[in-house]
Amino acid sequence: MLNICKENTIEVAIDEVARGCLFGRLYSAAVVWPIDFDNSRYNINDSKKLSKKKREELYDVIINNAIDWNVNYIEHDEIDKLNILQANMKSMHQNIDKLTLNIDHILVDGNYFKPYKNVEHTCAIKGDSKYCSIAAASILAKVSHDRYITELCNMYPDLQEKYDLLNNMGYPTKKHIEGIKKYGISQFHRKSYGICNNY
Repeated sequence: MLNICKENTIEVAIDEVARGCLFGRLYSAAVVWPIDFDNSRYNINDSKKLSKKKREELYDVIINNAIDWNVNYIEHDEIDKLNILQANMKSMHQNIDKLTLNIDHILVDGNYFKPYKNVEHTCAIKGDSKYCSIAAASILAKVSHDRYITELCNMYPDLQEKYDLLNNMGYPTKKHIEGIKKYGISQFHRKSYGICNNY
């Protein structure tokens, strides 16, 4: 895992989660990470490679060690209006807007980023497996998203009963798709997505 790319540069790392979900919000997170952080003690890594328990443990570690950070989300109905790419860019830009520091460079997971003002950016494919800062952002986004799904299922138990959301977190698994075919979509589904477009 690599740390911040240049000394004396305030760099923000950004990642998102739930882009491929049929249900609910898209989350993104932005993290300004300390260059001298020793990751050997914590093993911060791509959120997809970590257990739920490990992600939850690291969430507090990241919050406590980040120089600056923010988590942002876009609701399902706005995703339908904007499309997922534009919704993702909007969420990422809003993250940067809410940081307290003036940013010199943006490091983004993936292969595309809509330029933010006059700030230089770098796209890093599979960046959450290469850069500690992006991995930290991926964990904040993933934990925030999964907590949101859990909270919704606690408020509306039929969401779990119908769509098995606590196990798929909104992604199009077999049980989720079977639930949509049987019950239709909920008020939180993305109507512009795949099978949801039929209901």
